[in-house]
Amino acid sequence: MVAAVITDLRPNLAYLKPQDVSLVEQAYEFSDAAHQGQLRQSGDPYISHPVAVAQIVASWQLDAQAVVAALLHDVMEDTVVTKAEISARFGKSVADLVDGVSKLDRLESQTPVEAEAENFRKMLLAMASDVRVMLIKLADRLHNMRTLGAVSTEQRRRVARETIEIYAPIANRLGLDRLFREMHELAFQNLYPNRYRVLTKAVKAARGNRREGMNKVLAAVKERLPGVGIDALVSGREKHIYSIYKKMQEKHLSFSEVLDIYGCRVVVKDVSSCYLALGALHALYKPVPGKFKDYIAIPKANGYQSLHTTLIGPFGVPLEVQIRSEKMQRVAETGVASHWLYKDTAEDLSLVQQRTHQWLQSLLDIQKTSGDAAEFLEHIKVDLFPDEVYVFTPKGKILPMPRGATPVDFAYAVHTDIGNCCMSAKINYELVPLRTELQNGDRVEIITAPNAHPNAHWLAYVKTAKARAQIRHFLKTMQAGESVALGERLLNQVLRALGTRVGDVSKAKWEKLVRDTGARSREDILSDVGLGKRLAAIVARKLLQLADQQQLEGKEAKPAGSILIRGSEGMAVEFAHCCNPIPGDPIIGFIKKGQGLVIHTHDCPTARRSRGDSDKWIDVDWDQQTARLFDVRLKVLVMDQRGVLAKVAAAIADAGCNIANVSAENDDINYVTNSFTLQVTDRQHLARVLRALRRIPEVVRITRAKD
Repeated sequence: MVAAVITDLRPNLAYLKPQDVSLVEQAYEFSDAAHQGQLRQSGDPYISHPVAVAQIVASWQLDAQAVVAALLHDVMEDTVVTKAEISARFGKSVADLVDGVSKLDRLESQTPVEAEAENFRKMLLAMASDVRVMLIKLADRLHNMRTLGAVSTEQRRRVARETIEIYAPIANRLGLDRLFREMHELAFQNLYPNRYRVLTKAVKAARGNRREGMNKVLAAVKERLPGVGIDALVSGREKHIYSIYKKMQEKHLSFSEVLDIYGCRVVVKDVSSCYLALGALHALYKPVPGKFKDYIAIPKANGYQSLHTTLIGPFGVPLEVQIRSEKMQRVAETGVASHWLYKDTAEDLSLVQQRTHQWLQSLLDIQKTSGDAAEFLEHIKVDLFPDEVYVFTPKGKILPMPRGATPVDFAYAVHTDIGNCCMSAKINYELVPLRTELQNGDRVEIITAPNAHPNAHWLAYVKTAKARAQIRHFLKTMQAGESVALGERLLNQVLRALGTRVGDVSKAKWEKLVRDTGARSREDILSDVGLGKRLAAIVARKLLQLADQQQLEGKEAKPAGSILIRGSEGMAVEFAHCCNPIPGDPIIGFIKKGQGLVIHTHDCPTARRSRGDSDKWIDVDWDQQTARLFDVRLKVLVMDQRGVLAKVAAAIADAGCNIANVSAENDDINYVTNSFTLQVTDRQHLARVLRALRRIPEVVRITRAKD
């Protein structure tokens, strides 16, 4: 059996040294013994799967360690073999590769989705240190896709969807074009079998008519290029079924309206010949305006290089032509695997390796700022579908960005510190809003300020995983610091009523409370108090009961006092939008779980409905010195006359007040209600604004709006 399998594998191993082939044979024997008695769902011996994966890996001419790891990739997961055994027999590098591909044991507390996300995170991070991990996993997934017919319909659809969403995009990101397209075809065939059958039949039916025109084009191109001194390999190519389906879906076309089913690929000797061939073909057939892309001057994010142009061929049918050098063709087919496949062209392949290294490094950066595996996977999915635009830095450097990216994405792509301090942006020398979408060729300049910081609203429009992860990380860190400070103030309020304060509690008591509650630190407990995850009263009682129970007996409780609100507490304190409290309003605080302290006015209807949960309501009061402007909403009923809005706005400005928002409603033909959101310092400031408005003859009524 060993001889038969190695005979099947040997044609792919010709590039290895004899001692490496011997190592592969040993790995086969080891894997076969470990999987002895195991069968695949198809009924085939299990060993047939690792051998098939090794054949795919060997076809990319990866090194002997990768081929050995491919043969062993399931032994840790499906047998009793340990990583230590593999390391002792085949070396640490092989053991690390096998471990990187192996799934984690699922914890009892994890859902299937959480377990899958955790496995993806493990695998992607292992890939960041050694890209061979992902190449072996992609080969594993490809063979599983080729043999999906043996599994249940439900499992087939799940695996196919996972392949389209994760594995095929990763193959594309690593430049493995042939693998990427085969995965798409197999996934589409299993996910939508009826659609696949219908489209396959339609392509076969159309093949006869359209191929005649295609053959005519190929003959003309083959005749034209040698005539201008260009040696080229010219071939026709047929659009894949999944590509046709995606185009029909995205552009709402019927099959008959998809005209570029056939294309032409021209492979020439070097870069200069690519541009010469382009000129010759544009002289032969008219190009379609706006359909030319130069991926040689500006390569794709995965290192892909080629010239793409669309020509109007015979019978008026558009034809896409790809022109590339022989080296570009090799990289386009095998991507990052070409590092092993064509070692003699390392300098020419530095671009694809550089792009891959940058992406792998970004995975590590995103991992550092992601809270859990599901969030990490969400960020990665965002990055795996880049329909790109190319923009310029002020120094002329080109940066590829996903379509729909904004100046905020650009700022984080340049450097994390630039993103965190981003204040505004200029596109083509003009100031623009930060949510503006970038277009091809834009020159982007980011304006920063030392005191600027990320805004939670940015998450609504950023596109890149790095920007999203860094913004969330900054906001979490800032919220954590602010919630610790608020938690200490809330705990102090309760402890004062018991005759002590946070600073008087000994370190030993805190350490015992941390152990008993399962928290990581004192700061974690205070943060939980500030965010409403723990009640200050319960934490205070636990702290004091740890050692001073006798001392507390008979001690009279003092008034707890109020928490003073300054307005500078940040995200840990929120001012309720239902009543918009401002300094001078009687207020009350509500501890909302996971959000912190929410401030309402005493007469707020929303607060009144929640008064039953008395443990979460605390006394608060305004500090004498508040440190910000507060929003307040006014409804101003005015006579419907020309220029009255200008008068109202001028009166508000004269009172030293800023208008954040304004809208108008026509109540009837004589009157209009203007709704203003104003920014004031306190009730006295608001009173000055109201007095100024009442002096305007056209103002009929003013009310402070509350939901």
